[in-house]
Amino acid sequence: MKVRKISMRMCSVTRERFPKQELLRIVRTPEDEVKVDLTGKLNGHGAYIKKDLEVLTKAKKSKALARSLEIEIPDSIYEEIESIIKQEI
Repeated sequence: MKVRKISMRMCSVTRERFPKQELLRIVRTPEDEVKVDLTGKLNGHGAYIKKDLEVLTKAKKSKALARSLEIEIPDSIYEEIESIIKQEI
């Protein structure tokens, strides 16, 4: 029986490595829109954030996601991320 490799990704805020399932992917699409990618397959430049409210507030303050995606992140995206994190807890 083969052992499956666990995909590791880096959180854009904390710079720690986590299994892909523990992170949330935020994407800047080719049309310069910012979307939350729940499938992990949206086309565009992606950044990962840990599914944690403390990390989300740190991301908002430091604008780490905006730097990673090279685009301004609207408040509606932060609210969407917060609701997704609260559902998972």
